[in-house]
Amino acid sequence: MNIIEIIEKKKNGFELTDKEINFFIGGCTTGKIANYQISALLMAICINGMTNTEIFSMTKHMASSGICLKWSGIDGIIADKHSSGGVGDKTTPIVVSVVTACGVKMVKMSGKGLGFTGGTIDKLSAITNFRTDYNTDEINNIVNNIGAYMGGQTHDLAPADKKLYCIRDVTGTVNSIPLIASSIMSKKIASGANILVLDVKAGGGAFMKNANEAQKLAELMVNIGNAAGIKTCAVVTDMSEPLGCAVGNALEIKEIIDILKGKSKDKRLYNICVILSAYILILSKKAADFDDAYHIAEKALKSGQAFRQFYNIVQAQGGDVRLLEDISLFPRAKFIGEIISEKNGYVQNIDCESIGKISLLSGAGRIRAEDVIDYSSGVVLHKKCGDSVLKGEVIAEYHTNRMECVDEIKSGIAGAYHIGKEKPENIPLVYKTIMK
Repeated sequence: MNIIEIIEKKKNGFELTDKEINFFIGGCTTGKIANYQISALLMAICINGMTNTEIFSMTKHMASSGICLKWSGIDGIIADKHSSGGVGDKTTPIVVSVVTACGVKMVKMSGKGLGFTGGTIDKLSAITNFRTDYNTDEINNIVNNIGAYMGGQTHDLAPADKKLYCIRDVTGTVNSIPLIASSIMSKKIASGANILVLDVKAGGGAFMKNANEAQKLAELMVNIGNAAGIKTCAVVTDMSEPLGCAVGNALEIKEIIDILKGKSKDKRLYNICVILSAYILILSKKAADFDDAYHIAEKALKSGQAFRQFYNIVQAQGGDVRLLEDISLFPRAKFIGEIISEKNGYVQNIDCESIGKISLLSGAGRIRAEDVIDYSSGVVLHKKCGDSVLKGEVIAEYHTNRMECVDEIKSGIAGAYHIGKEKPENIPLVYKTIMK
C-alpha cells in the first residue's frame, strides 16, 4: 500500500477502504506522507466526494490520531455544544452558563478564531487572567465543583485534523462537506462528551452559504455522532446577518453579560441561545419535551441563575470577576466613531461577511495563527435587519486602535448596510432541527 495508489484510486472516483484511510491518516500524523501528496488527495476528495462509510472511517481514525478524553473523574453525563462558526456568534458562554445552571455538566473545548469568524477562546481571553489551558486533572476538579469548564483544545487532541486543516486552508479544500464533517466530529468524539448539540450556521456570515447544504452537513454529523455512541442533534440556524449587536472580543463579552443579566437587545441571539440550551436539556433528560426545556432554560436566564453560573466559571478559571459587575473595566479602543444613515427607510440587509472582515481590519481577529488580537476593537450594530432608520440616525459604531484604518473601516461598515423603502420579510432563525 502506498499514498500514490490511494490518490489515484480516489482521483478515479473509487471508494477507499478503512485500511487505506487509516494508512493516510497515520501518514499525516507522523509526517511520512508529504504535504503535496496530502493536498492531492484532499483535492480528489473535494472533487469526487466520499461515501458515508469513508467519512465514518476518516472521522474515526482522525479522532484516534491523538488522545481520546474519557472524563472518568467526573460524575454523571458530560454535554458538549459546537457551532460551525459565524460573525458575532457568542452563543457558547451563554449556553454553557444556562445549561450548567440547570444541572447539566459541560466540558466545552473551543478553538481560536482565524479569518472573519471569531473564536470562543479569543472572546473569553478578553476577560483579564481568564485561563483556558488547564490540564485534565484540573478540569475534572473544576467541573466537579461548579459543573462547567470552557477552554482550548489540547495539542494532542485529533492532531491529524490540525495537520489536514492547515493544508486545506491554503489549498482551496475547506468547503467540502465530507472534510468539514470529519474535522468537526473527530474533535467532538475525541473530547469525550456523552451528548452533543450542533449549531450549524447557514448564510453569508458562515462557511455554509446555503441552508440546504448546511442541512446536509448537519444530518451527516448527527449520523456520525450517533454512530460513535454520542447522543447528537443539530439545529440549522441563520447567519445572514451578524448574531447579536457586537462583533469583536471584549465587545461580545459585554453583550454576553447583558444577556445573562436580562438586558438582551437582540431577540435572535437570545432565542437561539435558549433553543440550543433546550436541546441540551432534552438530550440530558432534564426536560420532558421542547416546550418544557425552553421554559427551564429561559427561567435560568431570567432568574439570574445563568449569570451567577458564568460568574462561577470566570472565578474558577482565574478571571477577574470585577469586569462582570463593571463592564467599564474592559479595555477601550482609542478611536470610536459612529456611522450615520444617509437616508430614511428600513435595514434590508447587512452584509455579514463584510462586517466580519471590517472587525478583522479593526484588529479584532487574526489572518495568521501567530497574529496578536486587540481585544478592545470591533463593530457594534445599532440597527439590525428589519429595523426602521431615519436619515442622520446612528446605525453602527466602530472601535479600533488603528488610526490608519479608520476611513476604510467607516466606508466598509456603511457599505455593508443596505437600506430601502420597504420593510423586509423576516428571515427564519431556525431552518431545520435534526434529532434521531
